[in-house]
Amino acid sequence: MDKNIKVKNVIVKTAADFFMPIALIFGLYVILHGHLSPGGGFQGGVIVAAAVVLVYLGYGHETTENVFNENLLKKSETFAAIMYAGFAFLGIFYGANFCRNVLADKMGAAGELFSSGTIFWMNFSVGFKVLTGIGFLSLIFFGLLKEKNNESK
Repeated sequence: MDKNIKVKNVIVKTAADFFMPIALIFGLYVILHGHLSPGGGFQGGVIVAAAVVLVYLGYGHETTENVFNENLLKKSETFAAIMYAGFAFLGIFYGANFCRNVLADKMGAAGELFSSGTIFWMNFSVGFKVLTGIGFLSLIFFGLLKEKNNESK
């Protein structure tokens, strides 16, 4: 019976190792191209945050705690919120309204990566905030699971 559990762990680790780079690259692609195609900061942030779940599933709670620093995730989420607010206030600083896309005419041609002005940067900051927030919440849930498993033993 113990041999079957070990084989399952190898399969889960291999699957986590295989899908983690795919989730990271695809999630970053969705964040960076969210203003040009379906998707955006929220969707891409959740996809990138799936890497935390993959590390947990493949390697367990201790490795997940060692790889991802909770305090750094909290500080990064705060930074991302400030970053979003800063880009949103650019509209007011340029004499328009809050969240106004004031840099659109100063950027590249339509369809290029940086062509949407402040929309790109606001989308990026939303993605960064979501990936740090969901990653932090995942770590909290995994900690609660560990406590529950320790209590039941």
